Amino acid sequence: MTRYLLKNEKKFFEDVTNNIIGVDEVGRGALCGPVVSCSVLLKKEILQFDLVNQINDSKKISEKKRKTLSNFIKKNSTFYFGIASNLEIDEINILQATILSMKRSLKNFCNHKNKTKIDGQKTFHHNNNTFFIKKGDQKSISIASASILAKTFRDKLICNYGNEYPEYDLCSNKGYGTKKHFKAIKHFGITPIHRKSFLRNFL
Repeated sequence: MTRYLLKNEKKFFEDVTNNIIGVDEVGRGALCGPVVSCSVLLKKEILQFDLVNQINDSKKISEKKRKTLSNFIKKNSTFYFGIASNLEIDEINILQATILSMKRSLKNFCNHKNKTKIDGQKTFHHNNNTFFIKKGDQKSISIASASILAKTFRDKLICNYGNEYPEYDLCSNKGYGTKKHFKAIKHFGITPIHRKSFLRNFL
């Protein structure tokens, strides 16, 4: 665990014992593909395993470790994904599409009375027991778990797109704006999975 998590260990893990649902999203800044959110309710039994101590903000964990932790979290939680496609992003903008993906991920938890924590600034109202937390994936194990599941899910999806569009190096860049990705767009044009609203200069 990082020094930050050791210092705040009790607070970081308390979401498990308090049955708190965590929500996070990935893919907001990508040039293609969907934005993906995940909502997670961890089982209390997860605290029995040493691997729980390695759960952290998904951006601070290697891809190999994320896959291991993703399988571990799935076995010890109830979770749901919410997706907003690149077409929806172009139609309603990335902020509204992100909100839509979060609401979709929370839909199956709609009858739960659990406190919910969502990463980031407040952008919508879910219910009166929902709280938005800046850098929540570093402060809440529930949000951190959601970030890991969302990222591994989206990364796998983008890699599958990469098999269909090999020129864009998608499995490597995960749809984000690397030099190689921009070069491929200039040479080959955009694909049906690209976000036109993000690439107006190339249309």
